[in-house]
Amino acid sequence: MKKKIFMLLILSVLNLNLFAQQQIVKPADQLDWWSGSKFGMFLHWGLYSQAAGDWNGKRYKGNEHFMIYEKLSIKEYASLANDFNPTLFKADQWVKMAKNAGMKYVVITTKHHDGFAMYDSPSSDYNIVNKTPFQRDPLQELAQACKENDMKLGFYYSLGRDWEDPDVPTNWPTKGGRSNLVDFPDEDKKDISKYFERKVKPQIRELLTNYGPVSVLWFDTPELITKAQSEELLTMIKTLQPNCIVNNRIGNGLGDYYVSEQQIAKDANPKPWEACITMSRGWAFNRHDNEWKSPELLVRQLVEIVSKGGNLLLNIGPKADGTFPPEAVERLKAIGEWMTINSEAIYNTKPWSVISEQVSSKTLAGTMVHDSDSDTTSKTILPDIYFTSKENIVYIIARSWTAPDLDIKALVKEKYKIKSINLLGSNTKINWKQNSTALNIMMPKVLPTEIPVYVFKVTLKE
Repeated sequence: MKKKIFMLLILSVLNLNLFAQQQIVKPADQLDWWSGSKFGMFLHWGLYSQAAGDWNGKRYKGNEHFMIYEKLSIKEYASLANDFNPTLFKADQWVKMAKNAGMKYVVITTKHHDGFAMYDSPSSDYNIVNKTPFQRDPLQELAQACKENDMKLGFYYSLGRDWEDPDVPTNWPTKGGRSNLVDFPDEDKKDISKYFERKVKPQIRELLTNYGPVSVLWFDTPELITKAQSEELLTMIKTLQPNCIVNNRIGNGLGDYYVSEQQIAKDANPKPWEACITMSRGWAFNRHDNEWKSPELLVRQLVEIVSKGGNLLLNIGPKADGTFPPEAVERLKAIGEWMTINSEAIYNTKPWSVISEQVSSKTLAGTMVHDSDSDTTSKTILPDIYFTSKENIVYIIARSWTAPDLDIKALVKEKYKIKSINLLGSNTKINWKQNSTALNIMMPKVLPTEIPVYVFKVTLKE
């Protein structure tokens, strides 16, 4: 009898382990909402927003990384919390601006490299509720606003960098290169497993249990996190919230999708991927940052990313008072107006057999730098053509187009039989002709959008 009970216990343990392992295996359909959404909002908001570009009356280096660049102690940096009081923060307003811009999900920094939690973290009193006069949990309000506005919610978490914890070594660009060496100078004494147990696991558990459904966990900088730790973390995530997807920065080859930071891939990628790109130069609000991309450039980037099978996670750095910079508000509105007319060429589309035509090498991405100032996307605006598709429809997206007509060489008569062509947002009849060399489309005199990116919907005969 005892032997039988012992065997039953062994089988129970094996079944529990098998269940945990099964949580890591994610069916493709759990990514469907994300793959179809194409467009999300990234929010970098923290104590660095209070500094907003200056320290001790001078312009600092490193933007949201300035604690390390300026070699500040925790005590010096944490003094920003004394004045951080975003009384103008309105979660519902943030979410509605994202929704009106055509975005389908929001990802916010819950803890950046500075180690400061932007929520009420029971495991660390170094957080917005305990250390600032604001004394509110913005994540609770954001989660509620997302629920009310049918918006997916995601949390960013800095995994392998934490400048408040004594046990976090780093190895980029060299040993200790992104560590807090002011308070904790001895890299060899640091034990990342202590940090992992003391802070990472408790905080990820908090984020997944205190805010309702979390659609995305967006990790950053895995650094020296081990494969065993990445696997343990992923098992915990899938157990607590099986529908939560995870980016590849959980580390060690794991995750549901790949992140391309501040650059756009040259070619289409059949695997799930996302480009996170800033609306201005930096990730966080900086009063000196005046390199705002135009609405036209931002729409161009969205189109290019989607045509290559990716998502765009477009970043905004809110101000310390809880508002968006007016430049961001203006751009969100302009993008939203374009998306109102053209979103069917974006949502739930796939790359066509041809990505683009007439593309200049000047519009391609640069080389990634991997640091706070790392925007390598092209700022060149030249006319070109990109494609997206769904079923028997091809969308021809003419970016920054000024010519009176288009010649589409990929849609020749011998290969494709066309049923109809119309311009999204226009009731004007489109004049076109197709032969053995190209599909020629005449541009109508009246165009539907202020942003000169126009979408022709080509329905093919089945």
